[in-house]
Parts: sequence; C-alpha cells; structure tokens
Amino acid sequence: MSGKAHATLSASGSKRWLACTPSAQLELQFKEETSIHAETGTLAHEIGELMLAMHLKLITKQAYSKELKRLKKNSLYSKEMDDYVQVYVDYAIEKINEAYARAKDSIILLEQMLDFSNYVPDGFGTGDLVIISEDVLDVVDLKYGMGVAVSAKENSQMKLYALGALNLFDSLFDIKRIRMTICQPRLDSISTYEIAIDDLISWAETELKPKAQLATNGEGDYLPGEHCGFCRARKTCRARADQRLAMTKYDFKLPPLLSDEEIAEVLSVAEGISSWVNDVYAYATNLSINEGKRWSGFKLVEGRSNRKYISEEAVIKVCNDNGITEIYTKSLLGITAMEKLLGKDSFNSILGDLVEKPKGKPTLVPFSDKRKAIEINNMAEADFREEI
Repeated sequence: MSGKAHATLSASGSKRWLACTPSAQLELQFKEETSIHAETGTLAHEIGELMLAMHLKLITKQAYSKELKRLKKNSLYSKEMDDYVQVYVDYAIEKINEAYARAKDSIILLEQMLDFSNYVPDGFGTGDLVIISEDVLDVVDLKYGMGVAVSAKENSQMKLYALGALNLFDSLFDIKRIRMTICQPRLDSISTYEIAIDDLISWAETELKPKAQLATNGEGDYLPGEHCGFCRARKTCRARADQRLAMTKYDFKLPPLLSDEEIAEVLSVAEGISSWVNDVYAYATNLSINEGKRWSGFKLVEGRSNRKYISEEAVIKVCNDNGITEIYTKSLLGITAMEKLLGKDSFNSILGDLVEKPKGKPTLVPFSDKRKAIEINNMAEADFREEI
C-alpha cells in the first residue's frame, strides 16, 4: 500500500508553522521523530485503505487477504484496531454511496497525493479519502490517536488538503461545496466542516501564502504555544524556554504568599512548564547516553531496577525438582486487555453489563477543557473525600 512522504511545510504541521513561522526551518536541525503511537496510526491507515480498496474492487480478494494477513502480523495490531478502523471504513463507504447516488461518474481517491505548492512552497500532503461528486468535494481524514478530539472547523490541515484537491479537479468540475471531515473512531468523534470556495481561496491568499513564505525563509516571530507539542526543536527552543522561565518570578512560595490572581496565572502555565522541563530532561539524557555528552553539575548513574529471574524455565525445573508446586498466580485480564482480546463490539455485547465507570478524581483544568464542570457540594464531597 502507499507510503506517506512529508514536506517541510507539511499539512499536518501547518497549525504550528502558521502560528510560529520560523519553527519550520529551525526544526530541520533535528532528526524526524517517531513513536509507537505514530506507527500504530500508520498501521491503522494501511488497514483502512486496504478495506476501502477491497470495497471499491481496486484489488482482488486474494490480494486483499494476503495483504491483510501481512498487516495483522505487525506486533502493533490488535482485534480492537479492526473495530475502530471499521468505524472509519463504514463512514467512508456511507459517503461513497452518497456520492454514487448523486452521480455514477463520481471520483473516489484513496491516499491521494495533494499538491498545494501554488500557495505553500513545495507543499503537498496525502488525503486519506477524496470524493468528487458533481459540485461537491469531500475530504476525509482518519486520525487514530486518542489524545484529544480534533475539530474540522477552520482546521488548517484539512483546508490545505481541500486546496490540493481543488488544484486537481476545479478545472474539470464545477465544485461549489467543500466538506472536510475528521474521523477519530477511538474518541467516537466525527467532525465535519463545510467551507465556501471563495472563503477558502481568500484564506489561502491573504493568510496562508504570506505565512508560508515567511516559514520557508525562516522569518517571522517565534511564538510558543500548544502547537509546540510536536515541534522537533521544542526541547531546546529559546523562545519556549523564555516563556516558561518567566514564571520563576514567583519563586513558587507557599500559596498564602500569593494572591488568587497570581495562583491562577501559575495554574494556567503549570502544565506547559512541566511539559517543557520533561522535554529538556529527555533531550539532555539522550545526549548523555548516546553521545557521551557531559552536563555541568550532572552525571549519569544507574537507575533503580527490580530483580528478575535469569531463566523462568530453569526456575520452574528447580522448583519442581524440590517439590515446590505453588509457584503460579492466575489473575483476570484488565478491561483494556480484555477489550483488545475480544474486540470492542464483542466485549460490549458479552461483558458490557459487568463494567462500570466510577466517578473520576476532581481535577483542576482550564476553561478551554471540554469536560463539564462539577459542582462541589456536601454530596460531592462525600463521594470524592477518600480520593482527595
């Protein structure tokens, strides 16, 4: 199946380089990063693409079975992945069927390379599903992560994909409606946003194009924010460090010495400071371990470790030889492991009535958090007293 290349000014990273234009060139000094989460997402995309290719009869049943068998040998595969990917596939098939109902000559594209370099130098991305049917253009993106739900509304990545799709088909079709959808099955979230072509082009000309040129030239102002999360320069970025270190003016004395307003200000940046400190620590540790880097005032030591058997087979044999039989434990699989074993649908059908979700521990979060606020009263205090 198709592999995905990445542009310097990528669609997926556009939220970052549109906000902090010089970051695009700054992070080129660092190696591409990957993670088990990214690799799991790639596998889910490949399975989804394969299932849709089979539905569209782009491959034979034999080729489908062979490729699916290969993908399922990946250690990151689990039964629950089938269930979640199926949610995306079902939604995609629904949109495909709607398109064919409008026009039998509708165009359906999977993992389509989309070029928007007329607005972003060397800009391109990959659309998971692109549908052109009469005057409607649909762009659908699968996101397999389960961190936070991503909205399609004014989403720069999706708008870049839409621009790329327009470049392909605007001269062939009288496209009047553009719909952008982000499907996040693991968060039970499907977000769709429709934008007028004139509004999309206006954004591309007045905001996207000028900022893309700044980003290409490494110009503009560094602007730390939530978008720093996946920037490869985040661990040593001076602008981010300056922003975080500015909070040291409070010296973090006991709360009675701070006003309510000052405490609120500390709370508003606490998570960002913690994230930044962890990034710097991980960066410094990695250089010490892999490149022998020495940091003034610090040294590498062996961390704490737990004892382990050299060979479980040898331990079992010695115990049996000595008449020791009570050497095994047996415990029930946890909910997550059980759901992976059975698959989401089977788990809910068989064990759903035997699972409950207790109230979570009260957590202080910014107003921007989408969870509903709880009111602490006498009853709530009784519910949470032990946890607090």
